Amino acid sequence: MVHMATTTIGFAVADEDRDRLDRLVEHFGAGNRSAFLRAALPVMEALARADRLRELQARNAERTAAAGLDRTALLAAIQASYKRDRDLR
Repeated sequence: MVHMATTTIGFAVADEDRDRLDRLVEHFGAGNRSAFLRAALPVMEALARADRLRELQARNAERTAAAGLDRTALLAAIQASYKRDRDLR
C-alpha cells in the first residue's frame, strides 16, 4: 500500500457552476472531489502543453515567413540538415 501525503486546500466555485462540478465529480471522480481533481490534473497539463506547442508553431511560422521561406523550402532545409547529421555519423 502506498501512503500519499495530502493537504487540504480550499477554492471557491460560483453558484452557477456547482451543478456542473458535481456532475463532473460524479462522472470522473466517482463522487470524490479529490479523485476528480487528480483525474483533471493530467488533462489540464496536456492542454497546457498543447497551448505551448501552438504558441511555438505560430512563432516559428512568423520566423519562417520573415526569413522568406515557404513550407516546401523549410521542409527541404530540415531534410538537408537531417541528411548532413546522418552523413557525419
